[in-house]
Amino acid sequence: MTASSGRGRAQGSPARGPAQGSALAQPLRLPSAGRAAACLGLFALGLVVGAAGALLQGAWFPGGLLLALAGAAGLFLGGAYALRGRGGAVAGAAGWLVAVMLLTASRPEGDFLFAAGGGSYVFLLGGMAVAVICATWGGGRQRDDRDVRLGE
Repeated sequence: MTASSGRGRAQGSPARGPAQGSALAQPLRLPSAGRAAACLGLFALGLVVGAAGALLQGAWFPGGLLLALAGAAGLFLGGAYALRGRGGAVAGAAGWLVAVMLLTASRPEGDFLFAAGGGSYVFLLGGMAVAVICATWGGGRQRDDRDVRLGE
């Protein structure tokens, strides 16, 4: 199509080169050192939030459970916004999941941290649901170019 028909590329805008295009068509690259360090930091913070939430949800049943889930949601969504992508939410959620799964395992002495009550199951399943929601809602990277807008 030509520029005169009104449906082609606008005059004066640069042509798409081989480096531009869909993010799915780009080759995979290693993350920068800062981004990798941020993901490791979010993973460690997820470990802490998971352990603190496991202790808190059992201590004060209705309020502690809500506070633990709100803290997890804050970590996941904050990580997604901080890294401007879903990777931040996934890094925090992975740390949370590792901590919670390690704390659910019973020890040889028969001790365990989670009781068999409904609050523990709500914390486990609710935390996983919050992680999925925040990773989905956190948004992916979007280009700021006007060329990628639909209808233009």
